[in-house]
Amino acid sequence: MRAHPGGGRAGRAERGSERDSPGAGEGREARGSKMAASVWLSCGGKGVARLLLRGRPALGVGVFSPTRGGWRRLHGTPELLGTPGIKVLMPALSPTMEEGNIVKWLKKEGETVNAGDALCEIETDKAVVTMESSDDGILAKILVEEGSKNVRLGALICLLVEEGQDWKQVEIPADGSEPSSLAPPAPALTSTPAGPSVSAPPKLEHQPEKLQVRLSPAARNILETHGLDPSNIIPSGPRGIFTKEDALKLLQEKQKGKPSELKPVVSPAPPQPTAVPSASQATAVTSAYPRPAVPPVSTPGQPAALGTFTEIPASNIRRVIAKRLTESKTTIPHAYAAADCDIEAILKLRRELAKDDIKVSVNDFIIKATAVTLKQMPDVNVTWDGEVCRQLQSVDISIAVATDRGLITPIIKDVTAKGIKEIAASAKALAKKARDGKLLPEEYQGGSFSISNLGMFGINDFTAVINPPQACILAVGRARPELKIVEDEEGNEKLMQHQLMTVTLSSDGRVVDDELASKFLKTLKANIENPVRLALC
Repeated sequence: MRAHPGGGRAGRAERGSERDSPGAGEGREARGSKMAASVWLSCGGKGVARLLLRGRPALGVGVFSPTRGGWRRLHGTPELLGTPGIKVLMPALSPTMEEGNIVKWLKKEGETVNAGDALCEIETDKAVVTMESSDDGILAKILVEEGSKNVRLGALICLLVEEGQDWKQVEIPADGSEPSSLAPPAPALTSTPAGPSVSAPPKLEHQPEKLQVRLSPAARNILETHGLDPSNIIPSGPRGIFTKEDALKLLQEKQKGKPSELKPVVSPAPPQPTAVPSASQATAVTSAYPRPAVPPVSTPGQPAALGTFTEIPASNIRRVIAKRLTESKTTIPHAYAAADCDIEAILKLRRELAKDDIKVSVNDFIIKATAVTLKQMPDVNVTWDGEVCRQLQSVDISIAVATDRGLITPIIKDVTAKGIKEIAASAKALAKKARDGKLLPEEYQGGSFSISNLGMFGINDFTAVINPPQACILAVGRARPELKIVEDEEGNEKLMQHQLMTVTLSSDGRVVDDELASKFLKTLKANIENPVRLALC
């Protein structure tokens, strides 16, 4: 320890005079800066960090961070820390949205943003929605670029700063420094066993028991429920997929208490880190699997080899459609009933309206007739939320529209209060917005009844899947000419050609039983065959 130059009373007197003098504080600050510089030069950045973390830091000295500049964090001055940013997170733009895609940024870095301004376009599980800013400021940093896929809800997508602040010096938080980390990591196709490296091809290194097995959804459910190991038997599905039958076979073996002997056992060769496996060993290893667990991906521009495939990435809409269809078919007891409707009167009325330049389609009449029938039978205008049945006061019809991204069902609200011409205009406008991906959330969320029409594709009849929480969906086929025996005014029978159309009702048996569904179809048939009745409701 070095003695103070002014030791004893003289030293104490000198220190006392320093405390009493006006410039004493400045002197102490100067000595503190010199001391910090001396420690920095003698110990280095890491030594300063250890010194500051072990004891209490001196006044005005911040904790050193190796990831930032040493002096910048050491002194902790606001000018060096950067401009604090306002976080903008990926919002939930629909009730079923779990992730979204950034389609396009409508603002550039450095541009002024006001509350309510369009910030970017986001593709949800339903449509492309414009995200509006909820704050005023300047767009300082875009953390998720255009075209980014599968951005999770709550992920940081950009930063704003307040007006007047230096947006170029915005402080990027740790959770937003790597936008690529927002997407889940791709699953590894092959596993590398721990051990010494072997100078051999990867295909010869893996062991059969370490292969990852591709599971079908039903098989996965059975395996997770009963705690089974799929590696005990050979998958029998196409391209090595572990099917439901494989899972049931494995479950039977477990219930019998017998060890599974369906999978041939291949004794692994003793490990030889420096030796390359021979061709006979490779054949012995791969012969246990007649087909690969993961088929090879085809190469563009080259002829496809046996067993190859082309992987097509699914959009958010496709994934949600698959999830909801599976949920609907596995949880809702579907019941079906069909009826043939004579639409000759509707076709005649269409021709008369066309003379007055009023263009309406047969589907517009079906929508109106369905709404009138639901008003007459409110017990069918219901939804099921899992515990209770809710009878809706307004008749809101969801119409299925096919788009390049998948099927979506925009809603015509309060159809009973609209005329045929207004229904036709609404259906046309909603269909265009759906195909352009411009639907607003309130235009496709909700609804009390759905209609799907495949008549324009030449389909006679089909059954549709219920769109939960709705209780019914009507599948409409094409108009087809058929001969029918009718009686004239004098009571004579004769053959006449009629235009018939098959409508099939899919109903939720929990809330709409078979009798109610049959009465609904009977009333709907009467309303379709007598379109004059539609004007009375």
